[in-house]
Amino acid sequence: MVNVRDRGVLVTGASRGIGRAIAREFATRGARVAIHYRQNREAAEETLASLDGKGHTLVQADLAVPEETRRLVHDAVSSLGRLQILVNNAGIWEEHRIASVDFEEWRSAWETTIATNLMGPANVTYWAVRHMLAMGSGGRIVNVSSRGAFRGEPDGPAYGASKAGLNAMSQSLAKALAPHGIYVTVVAPGFVATDMAAPFLDGPEGENIRSQSPMGRVARPEEVARTVLFLASEGSEFLTGTIVDVNGASYLRS
Repeated sequence: MVNVRDRGVLVTGASRGIGRAIAREFATRGARVAIHYRQNREAAEETLASLDGKGHTLVQADLAVPEETRRLVHDAVSSLGRLQILVNNAGIWEEHRIASVDFEEWRSAWETTIATNLMGPANVTYWAVRHMLAMGSGGRIVNVSSRGAFRGEPDGPAYGASKAGLNAMSQSLAKALAPHGIYVTVVAPGFVATDMAAPFLDGPEGENIRSQSPMGRVARPEEVARTVLFLASEGSEFLTGTIVDVNGASYLRS
C-alpha cells in the first residue's frame, strides 16, 4: 500500500518532465516536497504552484558543484523539517560521437556529464544519508537511471556510463545502508514524453523510437513517477537493490 503521507521528500531536477511528475505524485499522496532546480526558477515555480497540499518548497543548486550539494540538502531539511525520501532524478544528455568530435569536446562532455549525472547524485546522497542516520528513523532513496546503462548510448557514451555508474552505486549502497533501515532502489526508463526527449520524438526518428515498444509509444512521465512512488513507500523494503525497467518492453535484459 502506498504510504508517504507527511514524509519530507527531495526531488532533484523537479522543475519539469519526470521530476515534475514525481513531485506531483508525492504531493498528491500527502508528502511535503522540496523541488530542486539548477537555473530555471520560473519552471520550478510552475511545478510548485501545481502541487496539492502545503509545506512544499523550492531549493536551488548546481549538482556538478560538490559544495552546493551540501547546501541543497541543508536547505531542504530546513524547510521540510525532516528528509525521509530522496529521489535523484536530475540529469543531462549531451551528444558527443567519438568519430566526429575533437578531443576538447569529448573531454568536456565526459566531465560535465559525469559531474552532473553521477557525482551529483553521489554527493547529494551522502548528505541526505548523514541526515537520515542522525535522525535514526531510516529512509528511502530512489535513483532515476536509464535503459541506456544497459543497451549503450553510441551518440552520448558518457550518459550511458554515468547511468551504469549510478546503478552500481545504488546497489552498493543498498547493501551498505539496509542495516540502518535506509533502502535504495532504481528506476530505468526508456524514452519518456518530456521536453528533453521532444527533439527526438518529434524528429525523423520519432516513429522508429515509438515502435521500439510493442505498445507503440513511449512512457508518460506519470508512469515513471508512480513507479518511484511505489519504491519509496512503506512495504517496498525488500526491493532494496532492485533496478526496475520502465521502458514498455522496448529493451529486455536478462
